[in-house]
Amino acid sequence: MSDAAQPTAAEVRAAAEAVKVALDRHLAAVEHRTGEDDPAVSDAFNALAVAAEVYDERLYNRYDEVTPFEIPDPDDSLPPYNGPEEPNALSVLIRRDYAVLEPQRLLAQAQRIADVEGDTDNGGVAGGSVHAALGVLFGEYEPDEIASRHKEFGLEEGDSTLWVSAADDLPEPGEWLSAPFDQADPQQVVCRFDVSAVFDEDDLDADIDDLEEQDA
Repeated sequence: MSDAAQPTAAEVRAAAEAVKVALDRHLAAVEHRTGEDDPAVSDAFNALAVAAEVYDERLYNRYDEVTPFEIPDPDDSLPPYNGPEEPNALSVLIRRDYAVLEPQRLLAQAQRIADVEGDTDNGGVAGGSVHAALGVLFGEYEPDEIASRHKEFGLEEGDSTLWVSAADDLPEPGEWLSAPFDQADPQQVVCRFDVSAVFDEDDLDADIDDLEEQDA
């Protein structure tokens, strides 16, 4: 867990209450929407994304736990779907960015892994090179586990995205391994899920202030 100052239990609770408020507002906006592009629904969606993101962060920082929620990006940045109506195959493309925030923490974790595994080949270099340490870390843990424990490894999350792309048939074995992301066609993306720092925490703070005023 990160050595940064942890939020208080009250701050985690306030963030959870803000998620509840945002959920109610989103449902109310959907129930009273005036059309497919109702700005009230879009605003409520964005507020819910902000609340969920900050609650997840505070929950992790305080209790080392995460939520299962990832809210799709409201920005309609993909072109209209032009893939097969009945896909026989699909590709899941995932990108997660990290900054190496605490290199010494990363090096220490990699050295610990090498020591536990008794890896004599990597043991001498795992704790001395960020490049080698990253290789040890990603060789030991699945990407989802690294995502949930990134602060423990001295990493800071950047943006992440997941694309589900439809296809008529699977490619031939080994066909795209040399350039796995070059042939991603946005027009064949069925759905996507984005997590980004562009969700401004100021909106959550405003929700929390409103909630506290209602409870006063």
